[in-house]
Amino acid sequence: MEKYVIHGGTTLHGEVEISGAKNAAVAIIPAALMVDGVCVIENMPQISDTEMLLTILRELGAKIRYLNRSTVEIDCTNVWMQDAPYDLMRKIRASYYLIGAMLGRFGHAKTTMPGGCNFGVRPIDQHIKGMNALGADVDVKSGFVYADARDGKLHGARIYLDKVSVGATMNIILAATLAQGRTIIENAAREPHIVDLANFLNSMGADIRGAGTDTVKVNGVERLHGGSYAIIPDQIEAGTYMVAAAATGGEVLIKNVIPRHLECISAKLRETGTIVLENGDTVLVKGASALRKINVKTLPYPGFPTDMQPPMCALLCVANGTSVITEGVYDNRYKYVNELRKMGAEIQVDGRVAVVEGGKRLSGAPVTACDLRAGAAMVIAGMCAAGTTVVEDVRFIERGYENFVGKLNALGADIHIVDEAEETDGREKILSIMG
Repeated sequence: MEKYVIHGGTTLHGEVEISGAKNAAVAIIPAALMVDGVCVIENMPQISDTEMLLTILRELGAKIRYLNRSTVEIDCTNVWMQDAPYDLMRKIRASYYLIGAMLGRFGHAKTTMPGGCNFGVRPIDQHIKGMNALGADVDVKSGFVYADARDGKLHGARIYLDKVSVGATMNIILAATLAQGRTIIENAAREPHIVDLANFLNSMGADIRGAGTDTVKVNGVERLHGGSYAIIPDQIEAGTYMVAAAATGGEVLIKNVIPRHLECISAKLRETGTIVLENGDTVLVKGASALRKINVKTLPYPGFPTDMQPPMCALLCVANGTSVITEGVYDNRYKYVNELRKMGAEIQVDGRVAVVEGGKRLSGAPVTACDLRAGAAMVIAGMCAAGTTVVEDVRFIERGYENFVGKLNALGADIHIVDEAEETDGREKILSIMG
């Protein structure tokens, strides 16, 4: 187990390169399972979630090799249907994308219930509704999801999602790609990574139209062929560095981004007094001498992303005045608030609303990364705080941020990784010497 030790009071300056989008990669890797041939995927983020998914494909018989640090070759030609490794699948939420991919390729699937970050109820009922409509029987029991196409093959259908769901939209796209006939998904989610998944599949021979709108049409094809594809930059990673630069009063050039994907984040930062300048595939963020209070409500894309809510909350703790955050996507995403309170933050939570009394100087403290984005919030708060902050359970952070500590230190942060086992051994040796 590792933890981060952060010495606060630094400002961030310099340039940072954004990696490939986690939320696109974790669907594109399972999508490769349906390809009859070799996929070369560029801009693959080096994070634990992608590594676990690649390991799962290996266990299923895929041949995988890295051509360079961020380019991976996947050959699923000889993959056969078998149980995927339980211990890996239960650790990541994106394991549910294997339901759609396996149904599409084999006509049946067996996966674990999704794991990953626990910040509230995130049911898969809309996924199941979609698979049922396509002609699959789905059963959830003993922590596993079993799905079987009723006649060995999925069939196109019209599916209306009862609520906008990114995961369900992507999973249904996966399953429908090799189904017979046309599938129409209504009330679909519109996030950039949904478009990226569709573009990947189309580059391999799929026929998907309307991704990025609320109606997606998938004309099933008989097979997908190999090819090359580059994953889009990570909207949330970029947003995290934008918020970190603003919170610390620094100036950071964020490279390899799609500014249009960041507009919802840029708009809120500008309200705080932060300067955000777009130029081609870069965004320059200049922190204000005194950040202003704002109100934020998270919504499905193109609204403010729920994944940016915890980092933005950390920023508002050091902004002047009272800010209000309304969580419009998940019921319980404020578990991290108690950790910020340990650092001196004044935050009151009532259901989906958090009231942040800003302008208080934060103090370093031992805190825990409750989930991926909450962990990023702890790091931002630690950089703003006086003294030393120790962040534990950083495995959550490493699920979605490539080389987070290295990139932040290159910008002037003072963070280092401590191995808890080595630290414990060291203390025991000292005590032993002392008698």
